Amino acid sequence: MHAPSSSPSSFGPLDGLRYGLLGLPLAFVALPLYVLLPNHYARAFGVPLAALGAVLLGARLLDALTDPLLGRLSDRLHARSPRAVLGAGAVAAAVLLPGFGLLFFPQWLVDPAQPGALLVTAALLLALTCAGYSMLSIAHQSWGAMLGGDAVQRGRIVGWREGMGLVGVVLASVIPTAAGLPAMVASFGLSLAAGWWLWTRAPRPERSQDPHTGVDLRLPLRRPAFRRLLAVFVLNGIASAVPATLVLFFVQDRLQAPASLEPAFLGLYFVMAAASIPVWLRLVRHFGLARPWLGGMCMSVAVFAWAGAMGAGDAVPFLIVCALSGFAIGSDLVLPGALLAGLIAEAGDQPNAGAYFGWWNFATKLNLALAAGLALPLLGLAGYVPGARDASALQALSLAYCLLPCVLKTAAGVALWALVIRPDPSGSPAAPMRPPKVSP
Repeated sequence: MHAPSSSPSSFGPLDGLRYGLLGLPLAFVALPLYVLLPNHYARAFGVPLAALGAVLLGARLLDALTDPLLGRLSDRLHARSPRAVLGAGAVAAAVLLPGFGLLFFPQWLVDPAQPGALLVTAALLLALTCAGYSMLSIAHQSWGAMLGGDAVQRGRIVGWREGMGLVGVVLASVIPTAAGLPAMVASFGLSLAAGWWLWTRAPRPERSQDPHTGVDLRLPLRRPAFRRLLAVFVLNGIASAVPATLVLFFVQDRLQAPASLEPAFLGLYFVMAAASIPVWLRLVRHFGLARPWLGGMCMSVAVFAWAGAMGAGDAVPFLIVCALSGFAIGSDLVLPGALLAGLIAEAGDQPNAGAYFGWWNFATKLNLALAAGLALPLLGLAGYVPGARDASALQALSLAYCLLPCVLKTAAGVALWALVIRPDPSGSPAAPMRPPKVSP
């Protein structure tokens, strides 16, 4: 596990690949879990939307509640040594891979004709998979935050991680349709092994001066700048999680698009998100981190408002929606994480970076839990079931997929302006949110 002698200031493309590649399998697994899994269980096994939503809500709430504790564990491992972090990452990966595979093939463990047993098995497997995923992703995110650097440098580190993650989600959106679920699981396993191996050779973060310093799980919540940023992140995250949960239902039933186009919709979305990252990072040089993020939110609202008017046969216009919304979501992938890394650095809380990312991931999981646990049952109550063609049911689907995210995203933009951009950040942990003074 020898790492190259590379300082944060000399963080180059090879260092970015070594650190960032693990983002590929972590994002690869996220798309099947949060987008494909609900649709797979509803259509392949006939699980009712209300029951499915309850299982997803419960499993993800449990997962969210454990993230701060895993963040504290990550901080203790970072204080001990990078080798300890990498070892814990290997254990987490060994839990994650079989849990993920069995989630999509529950028939290896239980008879799918028994819905009660199927739901219990799915809940247990989901909890196991999410625990491995959370430990690995928190440790990896904390590692990147502890590498330091200015706003542009932090954006570059996050950009490598999220850029490789977008490659992962593109693969995850194409492989299941093109090659099947077994190929998807095999591809995930290979990329997970490669990502962890390169991580062992990534630049090492600086250790705390006192490795025995106690880890304070509540410290991030005592930072006003973090509470403000977290509030924006939660609102924006729910706005993004709702359409992620419902996109396949919208494509199959509202647009009535052929199944062969589903990889094109998802793939174009994530390809454009990846392509947009250099653009958003260039904007950071001139406007800082927060204002470009606000611009991305405004773009998302405009695009989803247009999507709300679409119906059967609008596959080609929806491809344009996927491209534009993917470009906008690039700001969500890079800028909030860079803002958080800068906040941690400005506060001098690098030894507690895991605690920050534990709460950050808690918010992410809470967003996903609320999206699945509320949107799916509410759609069921509105009369929508997969395969519906009733006008009122399809209208409810459009409102949930398009209008609700617009309302939430608008609220997030207002909160970003009021809580982060408008206040004078000088002298506060939010100072890195100002435009960095670097040459273009």
